[in-house]
Amino acid sequence: MGDCCNKEPKPKVAASSGEAESCHSQKQRPDYLLWASATIVLFCYVLYWLVDGHPDLPQWLVVMTSGVYELINRMWWGLVAAVVFVGLLERIPRDLVMSALGQGGTLKGIIRATIAGVLLDLCSHGILMVGAKLYERGASLGQLMAFLIASPWNSLSLTIILVALIGFGWTLAFVLLSMAVGVVTGLIFDYLVSGGKLPSNPNHAVSTNGESLPRQLGQLMKTIKITPSGLWALLKDGLRDSKMVFRWVFFGVVVATAVRAFVPTDTYQTLFGPTVAGLLLTLLVATLIEVCSEGSTPIAADIVTRAAAPGNGFTFLMAGIATDYTEVMVIRDMTKSWKIALFLPLVSVPQILVIGWILNQLG
Repeated sequence: MGDCCNKEPKPKVAASSGEAESCHSQKQRPDYLLWASATIVLFCYVLYWLVDGHPDLPQWLVVMTSGVYELINRMWWGLVAAVVFVGLLERIPRDLVMSALGQGGTLKGIIRATIAGVLLDLCSHGILMVGAKLYERGASLGQLMAFLIASPWNSLSLTIILVALIGFGWTLAFVLLSMAVGVVTGLIFDYLVSGGKLPSNPNHAVSTNGESLPRQLGQLMKTIKITPSGLWALLKDGLRDSKMVFRWVFFGVVVATAVRAFVPTDTYQTLFGPTVAGLLLTLLVATLIEVCSEGSTPIAADIVTRAAAPGNGFTFLMAGIATDYTEVMVIRDMTKSWKIALFLPLVSVPQILVIGWILNQLG
């Protein structure tokens, strides 16, 4: 890795019959969902910018354009950061990645993946890009799920915001409990893989480098040379490998803003009481409404404070991740398995509901 534009050569892996050669083999056909969703998002964003302050548009279109404008302004930095992380991961040797994550199929490996997800300051959409790259680099299915579940709203910036909104105690409880859900879900997924119930990661690799992680990092840092051409190549690779996620992010933004336009916010916020019905309604709304982590944090805080339902707030944060159709579809695309994608809510949602009910009783 002479400079940051030199990627680690990818080993050629023979594809089994009927299996796609690579995750990029579909790029020969136009991605209509990506381009249609991106066009609608761009149109709404530009329209809001042009007509802001001129309420001549239909009310639903005003709400939709303002929603797109707000969501894109909130999440753009997370998406850009994710593109950079993906480009960097493309250049990091597989041995180093696997040394950092630890051995897949073990408790230590799951815990490391969970901590890595918490430490990355990315939105729920941006984290999908990094998760896809980790899976490509050989992370186990359990590590991938633990990483995705524990990470989205646990970023430093959102945690600070949550502390300001609901206090340190509830925030700490939410962080620790979300990590617990990530670890348990990861262990269950690895158990299902080992038992043959779910397919394993075809990119699975065990580090063959006997050197310690700090030594590997030191050697890598010595080889890095930052050049303009290298940075440009890094961004191009990051964008290329992030197309799959951008497709569902833009589609999710379109759906979310359409729901905002036709379903009044007060209608569902007033129903989030600390009851079993309110908890189930929270789960339903979190499933139907695509909201990025930046958007879900203040809504969840409002549920905790106004509805006096901390369990519902936790459920809104976590179920939005576990049942989010963007996440489910991206996992399906990256693993080529509907079974794996649908097992995410099947395994994690019962844990979230039980924890939410207990928090409501304690609150």
